[in-house]
Amino acid sequence: MTRDRLLLYTAALTRSTAVGMSGVLVAVYLAEQGFGAGVLGAVVSAGLLGAALGTILSGLAADRIGRRAALLGVAVLGAVGAALFAAASTATLLLGTAFLGMVNGMGRDRGAAYSLEQALLPATTSDHERTQTFAWYTVVLDTGHALGALAAATPLLFRHAFGLGTLASYRAAFGLVAVLTFAGALAYAGLSAGVAGAPGTAVRRATVSPESRRRISRLAGLFALDSVGGGFLTGALISYWFFRRFGVGEGTLAPLFLVARIANGISHLGAAWLARRIGLLNTMVFTHLPSSVFLLTVPIAPSFGVAAALFLLRECLVEMDVPTRQSYVVAVVEPAERVAAASTTNLVRTLGWAAGPVFAGAAMQTVSLGMPLVLGASLKIAYDVLLYRAFRRVKPPEEERAEPGAAEKEPA
Repeated sequence: MTRDRLLLYTAALTRSTAVGMSGVLVAVYLAEQGFGAGVLGAVVSAGLLGAALGTILSGLAADRIGRRAALLGVAVLGAVGAALFAAASTATLLLGTAFLGMVNGMGRDRGAAYSLEQALLPATTSDHERTQTFAWYTVVLDTGHALGALAAATPLLFRHAFGLGTLASYRAAFGLVAVLTFAGALAYAGLSAGVAGAPGTAVRRATVSPESRRRISRLAGLFALDSVGGGFLTGALISYWFFRRFGVGEGTLAPLFLVARIANGISHLGAAWLARRIGLLNTMVFTHLPSSVFLLTVPIAPSFGVAAALFLLRECLVEMDVPTRQSYVVAVVEPAERVAAASTTNLVRTLGWAAGPVFAGAAMQTVSLGMPLVLGASLKIAYDVLLYRAFRRVKPPEEERAEPGAAEKEPA
């Protein structure tokens, strides 16, 4: 493993631990302040909109001030925003600080730093090992998510060990989120100039070819559909669903999401193994689609145990498309176009996630508690079908080399 890859993995671990904590804690933190599903959805959306803006600005900044400086700026801003979120007590302040700090209620790390890391990682490996590198990167993220889910029980620890009140214990937990977010900046500071750009030196803006622009645009449109579905299924909203449907608190939710993140991590290594045998796109679609079918059954589960089991079955499959998708996006464009491809596709995903929670919160209050799960799963199924239809003939370089006689044919 190269030093740069190790540093990127380290930053990803600390940041994803913070994300894992906030994904579980946001819902209960707001409920303890007396806010309902409507405010929760708005706060989660505000955080994701902040992440979307951060993705735009950091992508532009990477071409001007260097990728290291852009990553440092994202880490510091996220830490400051999380600290302010911990102190906020009104809906307006919660919305504003969630936006500023890109507070992640998804429970999965998909923010601005994630997009830049995704663009930098291929420079630390070869085409043959690219998917495996992304698989381990995603394992690192889910290790952080798992640790963060476990650390979501820290309010209980703070109450028992330090005698803090309930609300004060949650504020202290979000202070820890801020510290973990800032820790990633230390790793970014050590990145080499070859990967992140020399200090104070701009990275030359790459010109995206018409063919790559067309691919990126089509992928972005499909990813937008998937992410709107994902916006109905954020960690905060699923936590809230379990909290209201079965009356379980952080003491039960933390270990449940810990097991879910462990399942995600194991599945990523399985995804890399499977992709070498059936291809990146096939792995993305044929694992992601059944996970949505499992999710459709969760709202009708008769007990917490059954619902939790179905949820965990879904988690064993739902993230297998993540390392394969990351690898596919940067493989079907030229190396100089990877920042543009990663930033654009991740931006539309973040915007889609930001749109979903508002409608999900409203649906929970006005239609039924489980409606967001049904809508989210249905949108994801549609995405899988359309993605396979549009890109089944577009292969990454390593798959083209494995089939030397096959000509690439994209649908009109």
